[in-house]
Amino acid sequence: MELLEEIYKNASMGVSSTTDLINDIKEKDNKIKTELETILKEYEKFKKESCKLLKKCKKEPKGTNVMAKTMVKMNIKKEVINDNSDSALADMLIQGLTLGNLELEKGVKNAKDKNAIKLANDFIKFGEEEIKNLKKYL
Repeated sequence: MELLEEIYKNASMGVSSTTDLINDIKEKDNKIKTELETILKEYEKFKKESCKLLKKCKKEPKGTNVMAKTMVKMNIKKEVINDNSDSALADMLIQGLTLGNLELEKGVKNAKDKNAIKLANDFIKFGEEEIKNLKKYL
């Protein structure tokens, strides 16, 4: 159950921060935009699937708290203002994906639910693939 909650929280934060980033560079000429759209779709998929599994277990999904989302949103805005190059954005995304994967890997070690473990492992694999894809922008 805790692993599913972590997946949901991680995916929710990913949806929120990726959406913020897309909106912040909407008027800019970044090549990384298509990659961002792909990442957003995957985060949405994991959010939806973890939500479905949580509801199946009679648990209400809880995302990241408003304060944490606000802090991330402000940080993204600041970073984009300072440097909105594809390299800087890729670096920021890689850091976020890496942190998310670390949290999920910790959760997998203590989990018992096979569905949650599979979903977490798929999420981790997605993160690893995206990190590889984003490195071409560095």
